[in-house]
Amino acid sequence: MSRYKVSDELFEKALQAIPGGVNSPVRAFKNVGKNPLFIKNGSGSRITDVDGNEYIDYVCSWGPLILGHSHPEVITEIRREIENGISFGAPCLKELELSEFIVKAVPSIENIRLVNSGTEATMSALRLARAFTGRDKIVKFSGCYHGHADGLLVKAGSGVATAGLPDSPGVPKSYTKHTLIAPYNNLKATTELFEHYPGSIAAIIVEPVAANMGVVKPEPGFLEGLRQLATAYGAVLIFDEVITGFRLSFGGAQQATGVIPDLTCLGKIIGGGLSVGAYGGKKEIMQMVAPQGAVYQAGTLSGNPVAATAGLATLKVLAQKGIYEELQQKTDRLEEGINNLLRQTSGEFCLNRIGSLLTLFFTLKKVNDFESASSSNMHSFMGFHQSLLGQGIYWPPSQFEAAFISLALTNEDIDKTLKAMEKALAFA
Repeated sequence: MSRYKVSDELFEKALQAIPGGVNSPVRAFKNVGKNPLFIKNGSGSRITDVDGNEYIDYVCSWGPLILGHSHPEVITEIRREIENGISFGAPCLKELELSEFIVKAVPSIENIRLVNSGTEATMSALRLARAFTGRDKIVKFSGCYHGHADGLLVKAGSGVATAGLPDSPGVPKSYTKHTLIAPYNNLKATTELFEHYPGSIAAIIVEPVAANMGVVKPEPGFLEGLRQLATAYGAVLIFDEVITGFRLSFGGAQQATGVIPDLTCLGKIIGGGLSVGAYGGKKEIMQMVAPQGAVYQAGTLSGNPVAATAGLATLKVLAQKGIYEELQQKTDRLEEGINNLLRQTSGEFCLNRIGSLLTLFFTLKKVNDFESASSSNMHSFMGFHQSLLGQGIYWPPSQFEAAFISLALTNEDIDKTLKAMEKALAFA
């Protein structure tokens, strides 16, 4: 009998009700040759599927659960807030407290607007940048994913690349004609775009550390160069920190790198596992948002008190002394162990890591952009993933996604993971 029998049965039912049986494509497990698992519960560093199989979790809900599953302080605060109601469609104290907390923490943010997802945040930030500059064109980078809004599903990496889909089916060319593409880490190509369209580019939008083509670090001078270009040409620099915000440091990638954007998009961690997003930045730009300004953006559940409570509780834990050092030590231990294993093999591997994010690429190439990431051997990754799953390790089911380390991960968890990886690498 299959150890995934109940998950397989539920997936067959899901296929009758949900397109592809999943509500987000990256969950589908298609490129690792399996049906997706249905998860029943999570606690600390572990999740358990509906068949009773337990796994050490390196997906962490794709990043939000930096404290691990069901963190007691977060759960306590959510329960307390739910007693007051779950939604009002009116201002509430928790959304104000969360907004004030983020403004103090993130260097670039003077004003902030809460929304419901990272997609809403990036879409709204770009609309605002266009209004502020009076221009239409934007620059994005191959392999960077900024949500599924029209105009951004071009060379989008992440789930689009995993599924092998065209860039933006269903989106009229008129929507994407203003989207200019440059390779990530290629400042020369970006400069050429500005030279060709000197008065037409409203914004550069970039993941300061790419994490949707797998983890790809910015080369020295790349982010600084983008800052200089945006300033020189009067464009708005937007950092998509939906993944890196409150993960690479308390102030995000911008605090870690010292490069300050004009607008920042956030999500994931600031909701503590519940649906939330945000965009913020300079007052002179943000004050163009309605009702103060004329740039319209709205959301029935924006600033939802329960989501704001979960996010605020998470951020308060992260603000405690020594938290990021502890996270760094855990990831150091895992990275060192993986590198020791790789030195003992003759396979084709490239391990990229920054902070508590990492990706093992199945290629000998140095991975510094989407083209090099795409050189990975997908068959090898499939064998690796299947072996890990069978040994109780829940690794991201895509070569183009980051593995997320949580504070709940223990040394014993890491040691078990490394033993499983030693076996799994034999299948790569």
